[in-house]
Amino acid sequence: MAPTLYPDLIPSFEHERLEALQPYQVLGTPGQGLFNDFVSVVAKLFDMPIALISLVRATDVVFIGNEGMPEASVVPREDSMCSVAILQDGLTVFEDLATQPCSLVNPFIAQQMRLGFYAGQALRTPEGMAIGSLCVLDRRPRRLSPAESQLLEQLALVAQDLVQLSAAQATNAALAPALRARLDGPLRQSLTRLATLAELREWEVGADPAEAQRYANTSLDEARYL
Repeated sequence: MAPTLYPDLIPSFEHERLEALQPYQVLGTPGQGLFNDFVSVVAKLFDMPIALISLVRATDVVFIGNEGMPEASVVPREDSMCSVAILQDGLTVFEDLATQPCSLVNPFIAQQMRLGFYAGQALRTPEGMAIGSLCVLDRRPRRLSPAESQLLEQLALVAQDLVQLSAAQATNAALAPALRARLDGPLRQSLTRLATLAELREWEVGADPAEAQRYANTSLDEARYL
């Protein structure tokens, strides 16, 4: 692996992690349809302009699902906070990137892209190796409520399954019909329900906090179902 100015980004188990990533390299095309649909719903659920599904490779990070950041499809590993998210067991959160930037990555990138907030959850293989993340970003500082934190963790499990199913479908033609039925059937229906809930939340959040909380709880239930 090439030297980096940010060696703390490279875990001691990097060799094993990259081996675990190999089966998912078939998904290395930025901005794929299903993943884009998924992160579009995630962005609406959190009322944030940006949501991403990333794969963290040896020297770069590719965003296979991209809502709100089309100018960044593949970035150097030291320029992405997803490189930090894969080092954590739980959520990685930076509430105010202007006053408390992430010291493990290039701090100027957040400034250049006018990012104020980041929250990401690692995506793992069945063996537990972190290969990427699901994250949401905002242009301003903010905080996640406990319900939102739980929702992001649940949605990361969904994204994790999407990545595994899509990789399996790409590498094993015999699985394609069954997996396509699963991806295009119940999953698409659930994504549609989540999108509807997100739109309802946008309508209610200003007028009725109790209703907004009800929709947030329903969204969490839907993510669990998914």
